[in-house]
Amino acid sequence: ASTSQPAPAPPPPASVLFARGVIARLAIWPALRAAVEQSWGGPDGAAKRTWLASVLVDAFEQEDPAPDAEYVELTLLQVMEDEFDAVLEDDSAQAVAADVVRLWAEACAGRQEPVVQLEQQAERLRGKRVQLEEGVGEESDWEDEDEDDEDDGEGEGATEAPRLLDHQARPPRQEPEVDDDGFTMVKKGRGK
Repeated sequence: ASTSQPAPAPPPPASVLFARGVIARLAIWPALRAAVEQSWGGPDGAAKRTWLASVLVDAFEQEDPAPDAEYVELTLLQVMEDEFDAVLEDDSAQAVAADVVRLWAEACAGRQEPVVQLEQQAERLRGKRVQLEEGVGEESDWEDEDEDDEDDGEGEGATEAPRLLDHQARPPRQEPEVDDDGFTMVKKGRGK
């Protein structure tokens, strides 16, 4: 007979579904993908991304009422600054926050489709290098596609997961300038 303690009760299905959705949504966020890929937060960037997902999941499971999009956005921005030394000037954290709040509602309702869509997007992006556009207009990296609106009619794209825009029509990348001594000029993005 085993003297070990009984195994902890499994987490409720909604929590597991929500956690999967948050992990997938963070995995397709271009700013965080770049931070992990380019080691802005050191070599353990992927572990920091997983930790961020657990922080968000815990907040939703422990707080009543659940956190709102503003809370999630501030958490995302703070973690990006503290852990990855990145100050975001676009609205991508706001889009991620809105999706996280929506994922919580979907998971609590037992709807798996939004999570599955995000996981499929994350899988398609696995191993691909992210390309960030610095200082481009005010457009978000995401757009909502309202192709099949057979959801329960809760506002625009209530269950629709965001999709990456196709950036094939981007202007050609500027080649680096090399001086007479063979040194490559480093150009910074816009400063503060």
